[in-house]
Amino acid sequence: MRVISGSARGLKLNAPINDDIRPTTDRVKESMFNVISMHMYDSIVLDLFSGSGALGIESLSRGAKEAYFCDKSSESIKILKSNIDKTKFSDSSFIIKDDYKSAIKKLSSQKKKFDIIFVDPPYYKGLFEDILSMIDQHNILSEDGIIVVEHDSKIKMENVGNLSNYKEKKYGITTLSFYGLEEEDE
Repeated sequence: MRVISGSARGLKLNAPINDDIRPTTDRVKESMFNVISMHMYDSIVLDLFSGSGALGIESLSRGAKEAYFCDKSSESIKILKSNIDKTKFSDSSFIIKDDYKSAIKKLSSQKKKFDIIFVDPPYYKGLFEDILSMIDQHNILSEDGIIVVEHDSKIKMENVGNLSNYKEKKYGITTLSFYGLEEEDE
């Protein structure tokens, strides 16, 4: 697992040895960032279920202003910190050791808004609708923001609240679903 592009290009990242963590493959990651590249520069990113932090770190490498990393696993946080240190992104990285519900509530109470939110929970837990609902209810996505959900291709993703699933890209057993706020009719 490595940083694909940008200022930290080519750096190898440490990965957890935990079976619950499935790092995004380089092929899927490259395609994901090709889709969202126009939104990356100077963005504020939230990497929910961050694991090793690969998606948030890739964002910082490609020009994001700040990345918030959320994970409740102590092992993941330890590896995440080592990866942030290795890539020298400490000044623009913020780590939240908590579950997604508490993290979203905290960020909302701090009036944080994110231009890009990565959602990559364990597939088998069936959390997607709840996570998207929490993001919508707590209003942490910026007006033109994007949510990227990585999920098993067998899972059918629907619109949730004000969040519209406007694009899907399939890569074998993995699908990326892209969400944004529904545009209000004038």
